Amino acid sequence: MREILLLHGAIGAKDQFNDLVHKLERRFTVHTMNFSGHGGAVMPESFSIEGFAQDVVEYLSAINLQSVGIFGYSMGGYVALYLAKEHPQLVNRIFTLATKFDWSPEIALKETRMLDAAKIADKVPAFAAALEQRHYPNDWKQVLSETAKMMVAMGSENPLSLADFSGVPIPVRIGIGDRDAMVTLEETIAVYRQLPNASLTVFPDMAHPIEKVAVNLLGDALDSFFL
Repeated sequence: MREILLLHGAIGAKDQFNDLVHKLERRFTVHTMNFSGHGGAVMPESFSIEGFAQDVVEYLSAINLQSVGIFGYSMGGYVALYLAKEHPQLVNRIFTLATKFDWSPEIALKETRMLDAAKIADKVPAFAAALEQRHYPNDWKQVLSETAKMMVAMGSENPLSLADFSGVPIPVRIGIGDRDAMVTLEETIAVYRQLPNASLTVFPDMAHPIEKVAVNLLGDALDSFFL
């Protein structure tokens, strides 16, 4: 069976893929992992795309997997493409969904406002409780704080420039939901056009949060791409 690795998004964890894994495991050997500091994994000194890519390198080495297809949701897609640029031998195919590629100081400021732990605890206590449970024994507030710092750093210096994507020759499917309020179609298409072996999928009536992703629709798309 073909082996694929699922990479979660910022402030997320591998358990968010449980339903998707159930759908995919009939046709694939499916691997999931938590990035450092997420889902209870050991907290690193700081969050970075480079550090998360190294997490993947170490995970693949630990399970003795030479090359893998990767589905990356949101930040996970960014990490997958960064990995393909830095360690091309490790990745044979990439499918991204809801990945934000365009970063600037202004964009980073806008996104970090969504990571205010005090406001989340006050206004959306159920979400705060879910984050607390998801990242235990780590402090979910620290996860948000470190994510915000990473976004600010990305806004100052984007780890992947548009030119970098032209150096990723493997098949890449760039996916976006047409109701995504975080990722623009314009930035998605800009990256799609730079990738030499890319295809583009726009999912209808799909917003950014992974909880609102239609698992059956996504699963079918992954089936057709990775098989």
